[in-house]
Amino acid sequence: MLADHGADVIKVEAPSGDDTRSWGPPFVREGHSAYFDGLNRNKRNISIDLREKEGQALLGRMLEEADVVIENFKAGTLERWGLADDVIAERFPRLIHCRITGYGVDGPLGGAPGYDAVLQGLSGLMSINGVPDGPAMRIGIPLVDIVTSLNAMNGILMALHVRAATGRGQLVDLALLDNAISILHPHAAKWFATGEPPERTGVAHPTICPYETFTCADGPFFIGAGNDRQFRALAVALDAPALVEDPRFLTNPDRLAHAEELRSILGGLVGGVTREDLADRLRAAGVPSGAVNHVGEALSMPQVLHREMVVERDGYRSMGIPVKLSGTPGAVRFGPRARGADTDSVLAEFGVDPEQADALRRAGVVDSSSAAEGLSREEASSNVTH
Repeated sequence: MLADHGADVIKVEAPSGDDTRSWGPPFVREGHSAYFDGLNRNKRNISIDLREKEGQALLGRMLEEADVVIENFKAGTLERWGLADDVIAERFPRLIHCRITGYGVDGPLGGAPGYDAVLQGLSGLMSINGVPDGPAMRIGIPLVDIVTSLNAMNGILMALHVRAATGRGQLVDLALLDNAISILHPHAAKWFATGEPPERTGVAHPTICPYETFTCADGPFFIGAGNDRQFRALAVALDAPALVEDPRFLTNPDRLAHAEELRSILGGLVGGVTREDLADRLRAAGVPSGAVNHVGEALSMPQVLHREMVVERDGYRSMGIPVKLSGTPGAVRFGPRARGADTDSVLAEFGVDPEQADALRRAGVVDSSSAAEGLSREEASSNVTH
């Protein structure tokens, strides 16, 4: 996201490569899974073995000029390389250090490794996802990772704002667990209020009715009447004005108390209607609603294309940039790079001459190829931004 909006981001990748390069099929080309390519556009790539003293020295040279370093190493990795938090703060007083871990570096779980799905389960997110009589389910995207990245960007931008006033950087500390807990609304609020664990409601909303999927003549369709006015508009649009005066459905609490009855009535009203016809009617009535598309249908929607949420550059296709700035719009400048593709040019920018670069390459400290082996997944990559 930072790179999309103009930051010069250098991905520091280990000789073993980013794990997600192998997360396939599908593969776009050798060393480039679709998963990896979806995450790594607009980033230059340098391959450094940070276990080596010379590699650590290179990283230090880069940090002297960087505005931000983002790392998701296993807790304690940077400290082993001589870059503990206090050392970073002293050596690079203007640097924003963004650290992302599973659980933080201290406390009962401090330092433990964590993946998105593990945190979905531990945080309670899985427990509220799925049908009432079915198992708890993983949400179908890496939601904890995504939310953490959004909050990381927020934290980085706030820290840069503070630095503009004070001249000093700071640590931006994020844990996947914290971010997973932070998005439990409204289920956490209900638990705080009642002490009762939430139950799974499938596609239905726990506190709004109707707010769920129904089946039209040609497929699933979601209707979200979030207030009494929208429910009245829904009833009129479905040629069922009697619902408006029905005492079972006058208010949202009434509708929740009689959700099964209302679900059956609405299901009968929309069952013979096509999704396009229903969408036109409800949109005109001001009722939030829409077809339940598969991913390909969503990415082909005229509105999605109009908003430039599908982009293509030099054969690379991906999702677009959701934040539209009028004066300084973001851009996809180039696609994902091979591991080490920019090692030579980046080294030159940081004062490493060609002879030194060759010596580092011969020693295995840096690599300009796209295939090597070496580090563990906890020591796989970081991002330096300036």
